[in-house]
Amino acid sequence: MEGNESNEEYEFLADDPDFSVKPVMFSLIIGAFFAILNETLLNIALTTLKDVFDISTPTVQWMVTGFMLIMGILIPVSALMLQTFTTRQMFMGTMTVFTIGTIICALAPTFAVLLIGRLIQAVGTGLLIPIIFNTFLLIFPPERRGAIMGMIGLVIMFAPAIGPTLSGIIVEHLGWRYLFITVIPFALFSIIFAFKYLRNVGEVTKPKADILSILLSTIGFGGIVLGFSFAGEGEAGLMEPHVYSLILVGAATIVIFTFRQLKLEEPLLDIRVFKYPMYSIALVMFIIVMMSMFSSEIILPMFMQGPLALDPADAGLILLPGALLNGLMSPVMGKLFDKFGPRKLIIPAAAVLSATMFSLSQVSENTPIYVIIISYMLLMLSVSAIMMPAQTNGLNQLPKKLYPHGTAIMNTLQPVSGAIGVSVFISILTAREESVLNQASNPNSEQALTQATVSGVELVYFVAFGVALAGLILSLFVKRARPVDLSKGTSS
Repeated sequence: MEGNESNEEYEFLADDPDFSVKPVMFSLIIGAFFAILNETLLNIALTTLKDVFDISTPTVQWMVTGFMLIMGILIPVSALMLQTFTTRQMFMGTMTVFTIGTIICALAPTFAVLLIGRLIQAVGTGLLIPIIFNTFLLIFPPERRGAIMGMIGLVIMFAPAIGPTLSGIIVEHLGWRYLFITVIPFALFSIIFAFKYLRNVGEVTKPKADILSILLSTIGFGGIVLGFSFAGEGEAGLMEPHVYSLILVGAATIVIFTFRQLKLEEPLLDIRVFKYPMYSIALVMFIIVMMSMFSSEIILPMFMQGPLALDPADAGLILLPGALLNGLMSPVMGKLFDKFGPRKLIIPAAAVLSATMFSLSQVSENTPIYVIIISYMLLMLSVSAIMMPAQTNGLNQLPKKLYPHGTAIMNTLQPVSGAIGVSVFISILTAREESVLNQASNPNSEQALTQATVSGVELVYFVAFGVALAGLILSLFVKRARPVDLSKGTSS
């Protein structure tokens, strides 16, 4: 690829015989596992918390909405922080903040205190993933990154997969406070282990902080996440005035933010990462996969508890094999990526994703359970074969100085694309349900309600099929990326 900027030669720490890689990996991964596990640990407990604190559903949903909002605000700033503080300072600082939030949650006497603790947890979690991505990019050369990123994928996917199952067991047998109490010793262990073994990687350049960029980023990404999160709560969805106002203000602010970054010598987020085509393709593929995954995790349980008349526990168990498969296959996909490159993984996986979305658009109240199980397993298998390989391939093309910005942008889009996917597909589902019920002779009958939900789910997955097809077409342009050659300005 042509490039018009040079880069300095550097060697990767994994090739240094005096550098011990395993303690660094273990320090980062154990902290990440329990921080990310915490993201989904509360999902099953929201109903319990609503009853314990005698609060409404929209109020208790702030445990999820607030968490995503803080992550959406903080992750864009992570690129600046990664260049301002050392690896040890960043990791131990974020894990300490996360642990403090967890302790507050465990001891919370009121919902307000619990929510404050949850938001403090989000500060630690939001900054932790960019630290890990950036550190591993600096340690490992491109030809070894697939396996390493696959290991990160195992943590990122496996932890949320077992979160709801663990949550149900803990809440039923120990009580909701133990959702936090059980995490505390592991978080403390991670801090102590990192204090002893974690070494600094990369350079601390201390770039100048542009306050206006931070403000624009906060309003822009915060408005988008908050707006789309609210869209799933109101009856009118995206048509609620406060919803579309937040989204429009957020989108307009992000446009202003983008133009400002292009003018700054030291941008908060360097938008020039988008001139590297494999990175741009990876980002779009990442958004498509995240929207497909997040929306399915919401839509399928609604379908199973509605037309299929399953209880919540059974619905969760039906999705568990697919979630576990996704986590377990991430390291395998990483090693296959190192060996065969991205095309032989991403193109077939995009085809499987498209076929799965089409298959789910044909569901009915008579669909056998095994069809749902197999479809979700295929969905999550294709996600594991697309997400980490695409991310790794895209980041591989960036020069070293853009690693913090590339990882920050990708991780910023995780809560953003998740919120957009859920709200858009929920809005489509709700609109189709209302349309079907308005035409029904007896809209309150069980048959009419079932038919409305089935029709809504069919439309959601038909739209998702179109999105997946776009991803399949895009995957045809993927090729193995190499970092820009530092002396020649071309890909090596």
